[in-house]
Amino acid sequence: MAKTTKVPTFDEVLATLGGEKFDVSPAAEGSNRAAGAYRVSKNGCAAEMAPSSEKNAPVRLLTKGGWVLGGEIARIVDRGYQKFLKTSKLEIPATADHLRALHGFNEQLKEAAGAMELYNEALGTTSDRYDYDRVKGR
Repeated sequence: MAKTTKVPTFDEVLATLGGEKFDVSPAAEGSNRAAGAYRVSKNGCAAEMAPSSEKNAPVRLLTKGGWVLGGEIARIVDRGYQKFLKTSKLEIPATADHLRALHGFNEQLKEAAGAMELYNEALGTTSDRYDYDRVKGR
């Protein structure tokens, strides 16, 4: 017999995250914000989520988890030799501590939301953009 899992509601996900010592607060207004959006953060990392209309996935991630720099959620840019944390105003080299904290944050966030964990993401932190200088212009 197939085992069925209960899909948590958006409010249950927020309660679970709050119970796991995440800071849960309403998201700031912006161009890509949805109604009822929340920003969850922990250990210097943050993500923004909103309720979804899909039955099987009650949570929709507006921004992927990232390190917080100057109040913005930074994206990871991989340049082949080094990963960088980049916002609209700032860019710094990512350290192993940054990447470890970010990987743990994303795992806890997906577990609380009941989201599927992909194999390549389970192995380590994946980048948002890949800019390899040796292949630039080819």
